[in-house]
Amino acid sequence: MKELSSRPVDNKEPSSRPLENIATHASALIGHTPLLELCSTKSGTRLLLKLEQFNPTGSTKVRMAEQMINNAELYGQLRLGGHIIEPTSGNTGLGLALVAIERGYRFTAVVDHHASTGKLRAMEAMGAELVYVGGDSTNGPSTVERRRVASELVAAEEGACLLDQHNNPGNSEGYRELAQELLADIFGDVDYLISAIGTGGSLCGTAKELRRLGSGVKTIGVEPAGSIIFGAPSGRYWQTGSGSPEGFPVGNNVDFSLIDDGAQVTDVDAFATARAVTRATGLMIGGSAGGALHLALRRLATLPADSTVVTLVSDAGEKYLDTVFDNEWMRERNLLDPVVEQQMQHLLLDHGIKLGGRRER
Repeated sequence: MKELSSRPVDNKEPSSRPLENIATHASALIGHTPLLELCSTKSGTRLLLKLEQFNPTGSTKVRMAEQMINNAELYGQLRLGGHIIEPTSGNTGLGLALVAIERGYRFTAVVDHHASTGKLRAMEAMGAELVYVGGDSTNGPSTVERRRVASELVAAEEGACLLDQHNNPGNSEGYRELAQELLADIFGDVDYLISAIGTGGSLCGTAKELRRLGSGVKTIGVEPAGSIIFGAPSGRYWQTGSGSPEGFPVGNNVDFSLIDDGAQVTDVDAFATARAVTRATGLMIGGSAGGALHLALRRLATLPADSTVVTLVSDAGEKYLDTVFDNEWMRERNLLDPVVEQQMQHLLLDHGIKLGGRRER
């Protein structure tokens, strides 16, 4: 039998070896998420999805969670062994939980039963303490109550830190790298940025940095029907983390000077779009991304030829298996509408996306 030769010894100096691309902590993996071209029109306009579920914690919110904690440390709001308290519908909490683990902070999330069970269990798995407010999950989000309780908890504990994602400038600042990634990955400019408005950080923070870098991007913010950010009447809605209910002041991170257009999408349309896109592509997206995509798909054919349209997909649909993708949950809330889902499937087909098949070009 032939003897196996021993591995050659590398006598090179360590400094001359190629650098290894290996992260040493989870937050080092934040960013550089992929872009997917969902479809394109006959006029050459294309719709790209920024897939933020490829961040640690599976959400774009980890970007701003890290930046808010960086700022709190810089300005002396957080000290070694400190306690972060934040009202959250889930994704911001997951981001804060991750950074708190790495930096030795205690983290308490003030939540309600409207949030995805998967997100709540994930926060607990990461060591976060959960404080529940509001009633059962049939009443919609308790955004106002979450903020009230979080403020009381902070006031009762010396040294506790409320980051206040709706007004914290670190929220918007956390998306500067996202804008830089878009321009690095796209040949040319981002002509339209369409995204759920939520706290305002992802849409406005990305748009601000794009424009600082010379982009002529036009922005469209999308909120649920029932949210009051763009001045429409209030009502109940089920899209988590993407709007503001009656009685909840719109935060400073919603910078209207950076928003060219605001629109509303109903829960039925948002969730039908998320489900239709999932069935057509195998890519699961969340409900708020469904709302933004619904608007983008409806408007795509009306935009100038050869436009590049980007929609921010804030998280993955796997987080909503107990809500958006649960037929029983949808029926109980009168949100399941097969006709609307079929309409969205036809719209996807019009843009060259075949249900269960490859995209036509």
